[in-house]
Amino acid sequence: MAADPQATTTTSPRGPLVAILSGAGISTDSGIPDYRGPQGLWRNDPEAEKLVTYDFYMSDPDIRRRSWQMRRTSPTWDARPNAAHEAVAQLEGSGKPVRVITQNVDGLHQLAGLPDRKVIELHGSSRTVVCTGCEVRTPMAAALERVAAGEADPECQECGGILKSATVMFGQSLDPEVLGQAVGAAKACDVFLAVGTSLQVQPAASLVEIAVEHGARLIIVNAEPTPYDDLADEVVREPIGESLPALLDELHQH
Repeated sequence: MAADPQATTTTSPRGPLVAILSGAGISTDSGIPDYRGPQGLWRNDPEAEKLVTYDFYMSDPDIRRRSWQMRRTSPTWDARPNAAHEAVAQLEGSGKPVRVITQNVDGLHQLAGLPDRKVIELHGSSRTVVCTGCEVRTPMAAALERVAAGEADPECQECGGILKSATVMFGQSLDPEVLGQAVGAAKACDVFLAVGTSLQVQPAASLVEIAVEHGARLIIVNAEPTPYDDLADEVVREPIGESLPALLDELHQH
């Protein structure tokens, strides 16, 4: 039986538990555009949105072939962690209790040195492939090698099923277990930072309210206003690559 997340709300001897909800804004300095936002490609180009919509993907082999070509040219493969990702990893490396809940699928928190177990990926990972039949998971790099070698729509080598990126496509629900982990972290934390996210998409945005209801100090770091700014103890509009390292350094001192 799982422990009650509320039972873990006491501050760790190593300092306050810091939960960080990161959105697309934390990765733009790494060269990854915000595809999913209100002005993002997926919203403004219906044909592009089909490439990441589950029903279209599963029913149309041409959509899948185009999706694989899109994955091959993704800016994710050349992206490197920026100062914000590195600051989060350094805070965790200093011994402070840190959990990252991310809406991103780029894996940059882990590339910066954050352990996998400290990262809750709400929308999955673009660095992994999952079979929609037998659910076996394999590295995206291996699938892309097959595409480069001429397989336009590579099938699962275990069962012959349709492969897709291990990300949450439009039309799919979040994994309840992953969402449960995120809710647990929001309930347990002493400080909750929402970084580079418009807080427009549910259920991720509701984590802010959950954290505040359970006594967390809320800090929002985002260029534009969010629906939750009035709940925040502090709202920061400065560029994330500069402001987040300074904020985390301040938390490290306490």
